[in-house]
Amino acid sequence: MHIPIPFNKPYFSGDEARYIEQAVRSGKISGDGMFTERVHRFFEQERGFQKVLLTTSCTDALEMAALLLAIEPGDEVIIPSFTFVSAANAFVLRGAHIVFADSTALNPNLDTSTLENLVTPRTRAIVPVHYAGIACEMTTILAVADRHSLAVVEDAAHAIDSYYRGQPLGTLGTLGAFSFHETKNIISGEGGMLAINETRLGARAEIIREKGTTRSAFYRGEVDKYGWVDIGSSFLPSDIIAAYLWAQIEHLADIQGQRRAIWQRYYAALQPLLSQGIGLPVLPDYATNNGHLFYLICRSLAERTALIAHLKGRGIWAVFHYQPLHSSAYYAAQHDGRSLPWATHYANCLVRLPLFYELIEPDQRRITDAVLDFFHMY
Repeated sequence: MHIPIPFNKPYFSGDEARYIEQAVRSGKISGDGMFTERVHRFFEQERGFQKVLLTTSCTDALEMAALLLAIEPGDEVIIPSFTFVSAANAFVLRGAHIVFADSTALNPNLDTSTLENLVTPRTRAIVPVHYAGIACEMTTILAVADRHSLAVVEDAAHAIDSYYRGQPLGTLGTLGAFSFHETKNIISGEGGMLAINETRLGARAEIIREKGTTRSAFYRGEVDKYGWVDIGSSFLPSDIIAAYLWAQIEHLADIQGQRRAIWQRYYAALQPLLSQGIGLPVLPDYATNNGHLFYLICRSLAERTALIAHLKGRGIWAVFHYQPLHSSAYYAAQHDGRSLPWATHYANCLVRLPLFYELIEPDQRRITDAVLDFFHMY
């Protein structure tokens, strides 16, 4: 019998425990220790981010974004329906009304052709989600935002080391939010990061992240005492979390090379499915592939359900992804009733295949063979 293949297996470089011990021995394991500083410096100096702040999750990064933009009750925020609930929750918590956008026929990203019609005088922000690490069509998004004086918050949870026309995702909008959850390319178990791309927001971002106080400035010697000056919360992670993440960052090139190779093998092996009407990921010419996830688009919910069961019967754990937020139990009554057919289609038909660093080539072939067998029989 085959050994089961999990959907995900967290990557471990071997240096994580050593760095965690260093953090402990340093005598400072709370936030903004030496490993947090290393991570910040990497993204700001080596990857060209203007300013970054580690957070305890991508959810917290998005909630910080909503606070930074001073979102208030009655404001509207445009978000794709096919995404994780945190993208909406962050703004709902501030009283915003969510205007859901559909996905494209090309891929699950936000359909920019409908964007202009969704803007009203109450719109404050657009939240594009770079699904599977593949860039949204940012030129149109930024142009609409500029015409209407809107903020753009990039949900780049999937998009570490991915680019739009050569620029890192998360750096094009007003703000960018990243995830280091254990299912992502580089991880810290739980963790996230906020990219601040407008200088005017940098100082307030530090204050919001430190419970609404000037604590960060105090520790740098910029003020003689710290006090409560704004709203905020405790958004900064322990330096133990940052130590784990730093060990991952040091191996980023290796991790990315392996993940992209797996993605390419999947794509090459499953090409014959295109002639049967099964969808594979589409990479526009303005986007890059960071190997975050690989998906198939089945022709129906029944077919997707049968495929997942077939793979499970062969010891392969594949999963579907988001349910459309516009028809969720919580928000359906507040949605304006527009049909969002592509969001619903992806929710019913998309299936994700296992993709992680230690997925060896024989198991990759076992997965693609099982998928091809299913569609030969179905």
